[in-house]
Formats: sequence, structure tokens, C-alpha cells
Amino acid sequence: MNPVSIASISAELAAQRVSALELTDQALARAEHAAALNSFIRLDADAARGAARSIDAMRANGSDLQPLAGIPFAHKDIFCTRGIATTCGSRMLQNFVPPYDAHVVERLAQAGAVSIGKTNMDEFAMGSSNESSAYGAAANPWDHTRVPGGSSGGSAAAVAAGIVPFATGTDTGGSVRQPAAFCGITGLKPTYGRVSRYGMIAYASSLDCAGVLARSAADCAVVLDAIAGFDARDATSVERPGERTAAALSQPLAGLRIGVAREYFSGGVQADVADRVHAALRELQRCGATLVDIGLPNAHHAIAAYYVIAPAEASSNLARYDGVRYGHRAAQARSLDELYSLSRAEGFGAEVQRRILVGTYALSAGYYDAYYLRAQKVRRLIAEDFATAFAGVDLIAGPTAPTTAFRIGEKSGDALAMYAADVNTVAVNLAGLPAISVPAGFADDGLPVGLQLIAPAFAEARLLNAAHQLQQATDWHLQVPAGTP
Repeated sequence: MNPVSIASISAELAAQRVSALELTDQALARAEHAAALNSFIRLDADAARGAARSIDAMRANGSDLQPLAGIPFAHKDIFCTRGIATTCGSRMLQNFVPPYDAHVVERLAQAGAVSIGKTNMDEFAMGSSNESSAYGAAANPWDHTRVPGGSSGGSAAAVAAGIVPFATGTDTGGSVRQPAAFCGITGLKPTYGRVSRYGMIAYASSLDCAGVLARSAADCAVVLDAIAGFDARDATSVERPGERTAAALSQPLAGLRIGVAREYFSGGVQADVADRVHAALRELQRCGATLVDIGLPNAHHAIAAYYVIAPAEASSNLARYDGVRYGHRAAQARSLDELYSLSRAEGFGAEVQRRILVGTYALSAGYYDAYYLRAQKVRRLIAEDFATAFAGVDLIAGPTAPTTAFRIGEKSGDALAMYAADVNTVAVNLAGLPAISVPAGFADDGLPVGLQLIAPAFAEARLLNAAHQLQQATDWHLQVPAGTP
């Protein structure tokens, strides 16, 4: 199946040269064959086959089906799925079976896409390497000793390994885009509010976004069109006229101005990563775009602001896991206070506990003004930098990540080094903007490099158009790891 496009698979299904059940069986077999990647927490073979048979029956009866009907995919294990365990990569929720579906789950089911299972992830989406998962680290299909990125590392690995043509993910500070870069695929983070967060287990509510990981920008556009839209159940969902981003992919890039942010190429960026990104930008020039040197003066404050705001929101959101209503409950507690402390100590991993402590400290009396309030002021400055830049350019570009995928265990003992992997991505979430990571070739170590493109709010069509035109002119997004079916 991989790297065949969603459009090609959909055409094969429509012509009944292949059935949804056959595709589902193939995806399940590939997932079992690639079990060493640890990209899945669980496979739901019976439910997947049942959904595939239903699609095949509707097609045989002449029903009018959507482009995703019958196409297998995977959900990040952060989206609630009715009757199927949703763990968020944590022992805290290892036995949680939601009584409802998340908005994204509903939309893809309505489109007829067939979920084969739930992918591995950093616990509660807190991580940049997939190493904080209670189910063990996932591996990068390009090199099994390397991380696939995080927190949507399982989804990225599943797509890169050819198990499924697309997977859902979430992006709080780069958790769709960074794994996409590390695994050599395309990762789209929409504008905050464009895709409902209903049923998506919260990490940092003002930053979390549902996203898509796929082989190409064209595939991301098809999935975005299926999951976007207003949802009254989510107070942050934005009501806007419907827009079919897939319809805008073929627009020429003549006149498009791309701002090359000098800060995204500064300290810590591997020289060969910067070289490959510049080469990709020259390809966009050949497609008709104009490159403009720009500055984002407050970009260097983004990591500091993010790692105050996100843990503060996590501290509040994760307070609900107290061993009383749902989630892990300590068996040996002798008092209510002990029930709270033991349940959380046993249920949460080290990284989640670290962020809860940081967030609680930042919100505490005497420190709120010095840390949390100041971080929110910096967030406003970062948003204003983007607004100023977009007055003169249409998109902003830079490396998605400063390095290629690092080795499993290489940064697990150094939290600050791990956080630095998000240096070029977190500002986008602070400003609520859409962004995409697309393959930009391979570094000297043979590992994939990602180019990040950022657009103004709700300009996903422009973003996907530029990414698609680049992919029409290059074949980086078609390269697959050795052994990929």
C-alpha cells in the first residue's frame, strides 16, 4: 500500500479491484510483522474487520461513499473510542474504556475509514521521543535504535513503516510535526479550534490540537477535510464556513512569499539539517515562490514560555486523576490523602510527575506572577511577532527539528536536552497557528530531515498547497525505510 496515495487506494476500492476487508487484513498483517517497532498499544482486529465488511456491503449496494471509505488507518491512543480501551500511554488509564467517541473518531467513522487499532505515545502526550510511554518506547522504522519522535511517535512509525496510509495524532508543542520529521513523512497541525478537541484526553487545553500524519500533503488534506468543522461540544471549536483544502492543492506558487526565519537556523541546528532545508526551499523557489529573510525576535523565548504554560495547564487537567472516580486506584491506601498520593504516584510516570510538579509550582501563590503570568505575556509577544511577519509574507519556513532522530536513551536522563528538540515547533502552538512538516531529504547520517511551513490562522489551504507543490517537484516523501512493504 505504501507509498500509494489515499486517492489511488480510494480509486481501487471504488472500482472494486480490492475490498476494504482485504486492505484491513493486509494492514493488520503488516502491523503484526512490524511488532518490533512497538508502534501499536493494541490492535482491534475484530472491530476493524466488522467495519470493513460494512463498507464493502454498502459499496456493493451502490451507496455513495466518501474518499476515505474502506481505507485502514490508526488512532493515537489519546482519542476516546467507545467500548475500546483508551490509555493515553499511561498506567493511570490502563483499564479505562470510554462510553463515547471523540469528535475525530466520530468524523472518521462517518467517512468510512477503518481503524485497526491504537498507536503508542508518550504518556499523556508529554514527551518528544515516545520513551515515556508506559508500554515502552516505539522505534523509528529508519533505524530501530532511534526514537520516532513524540508524542505521536507510534502514529508516525506506523505510517513510515507502511502499516497504514495515515494516522491521527495530537500536537501540543510539535508532537505531530517533530515525529513526522524524524520518520520522513508529512505531519499537519491545524489552526487551534479548527478540529474539535472533544474526547481528546487533555494535556494543555490552550495548546492541544488534533492532527494528521500521512505520506503526503495531499493525503493530509483529504483527512483534514473529514475531521475539521464546528463542534458545539467543544467551547474552543471555531464556527467557520466549510473549506475543502484538497481542492486548492493544484494552485501554482507564483507570487507566494515564504519568510525564512533566521532564528530557526540558529544555535543547535545540525549543519546538514540546515543544508537540506535550504535545498528544499530552493525547490519551492523553482516552483515559483519568493524567499524573504525575516526575523522572529522573541522566538528564543518560546521554549521557556511553553514549559511554564503547558505544565501549568497539565497540573490542572491531571488533577482529575485522583483514584476516586476513574483511573488507577491504589490498593493499599489507608486514608483519603493516601489514596490520592499513592494512586497518582503509582499511575503516573516520571515525566508526567515532573511536569505536574513544575506546573503546580508555577501556579502557586507567590510564583504565579513571576512565572505563569510572565509566560503568558511572552506568549502574546510571540503571537505578535508572527502577525508582524505575516504582514509581509504568506508562509514562514525553517527546519522542523534541529537534529535528526536521536538514539533511544540518549536524552532520557537530561530533561532540558529533550525539551530542546521542540525548539522550532512550540511557538506555533503558543500562537495557535497551522503548520506542516514535510520531508526535505536525508542528512549525512541517512536519517530523514523535515521542513516546517507555518501559515496564518485558518490558512491550511495555502499551507497544503505549498507542501503539495514541493512534493510534486521532489520524491523525498516517497522514500521508505528498508523492508517496508
